[in-house]
Amino acid sequence: MKVVQVAGFLGSGKTTTIIALSKMIASRGKKVAVIVNEIGDVPVDAKVVSEYGLKVRDIGGGCICCELLVSLAYTLEELARSYSPDYVLIEPSGVSIPSSVKDGIGLVKGLNLEKGPVIVLFDGERGHENLLDEDLGKFIKRQIAGADVVAINKIDAIGDEAARSQEELIRAVNPNAKILRISAKDGVGLEELVSVIA
Repeated sequence: MKVVQVAGFLGSGKTTTIIALSKMIASRGKKVAVIVNEIGDVPVDAKVVSEYGLKVRDIGGGCICCELLVSLAYTLEELARSYSPDYVLIEPSGVSIPSSVKDGIGLVKGLNLEKGPVIVLFDGERGHENLLDEDLGKFIKRQIAGADVVAINKIDAIGDEAARSQEELIRAVNPNAKILRISAKDGVGLEELVSVIA
């Protein structure tokens, strides 16, 4: 069971990206489960659930990066027992720090668990502005610093020059992260993102 975290600040497109990735992975004959930190964050309707065989679990009442780490570990164990997914995509709250969620995954013992990449979505429309904000910028930089992959989302809404500028900002924070350009809404770049996961 490979566990992949898809993080990012509020409005970065986590839900749309996770639904698209889940469909793509499931269409390859793999079982996918999704763990969402906030109830109602993933509006996966019954048709999507049945058509692609996705299992969705909600963990509410706090942030899985701190007070709900044990709930995350329990949910992973329960999914392994009841569903045996090939992949689990975790959508933490938009205000979570990826390294803390990674710690929660590490609490799981006795399962054949593979830690997949930590993917952080960067909002192509507002990310640059958010990084320049003194407080918000520090927070987003912490998210980027904990990423294996940073996907600049909403690439369809910005030009090539803006995307290059954002790549430079991201590299300044995390020079080791793989940087991708995607549009979850239009499906642009998602095959490359799936190849990083699967």
